[in-house]
Amino acid sequence: MLNIPAMLGAVGTALGLVRAVPQLVVLLRRREAFGVSVDTAVTSSIVSFGWVAYGLLTRQYYVSLATGASGVIFAMIAIAALRFGRHWREFRIAPLWFVVLACAGMLAGKQGLGVVLPLSVLAANLPQLRLAYREANLTDLSLGTWLLSMTDGLIWGTYAFIQHDPSIMVYGGFQVATSGLIVALKLARAAPRHA
Repeated sequence: MLNIPAMLGAVGTALGLVRAVPQLVVLLRRREAFGVSVDTAVTSSIVSFGWVAYGLLTRQYYVSLATGASGVIFAMIAIAALRFGRHWREFRIAPLWFVVLACAGMLAGKQGLGVVLPLSVLAANLPQLRLAYREANLTDLSLGTWLLSMTDGLIWGTYAFIQHDPSIMVYGGFQVATSGLIVALKLARAAPRHA
């Protein structure tokens, strides 16, 4: 018998393992970080580890495996972005969101995380969206990572619909929407300009 949630979980896990890798590769290859939000990278790492806890608490181990791997990659992206031109003063959301997630987890366990984590994709992606809107040079922003992030949102949203998990479903919707806007800005900035 075909177990669709298990299949989606496996695909989502595989995607979670690789979705941030294109951004890391771009940074390491170009050794510059134009258009890359270090605040998004750190917040994404923090949020990923919050999802690890949620996955463990709700016995959805696919969620934990996928997000744990991406948490490590996002931390590596943050380190590379700082090394190649971004500055720690750009951290605005990351420290605040760490406190929010820690309090939600400690005070309300899986229910608290289940309420706060879906909003975390906004906390993680909005700094990148803002930076992509404000900066003209998005050369080092990886289109591949944001296309994979859109796909990630679609897969986990479908998984959550089948599993009746509103927390992951809201995450999926926010991930698709914000990643889609980032992709649109990257493509718009890459389009040749005519006089």
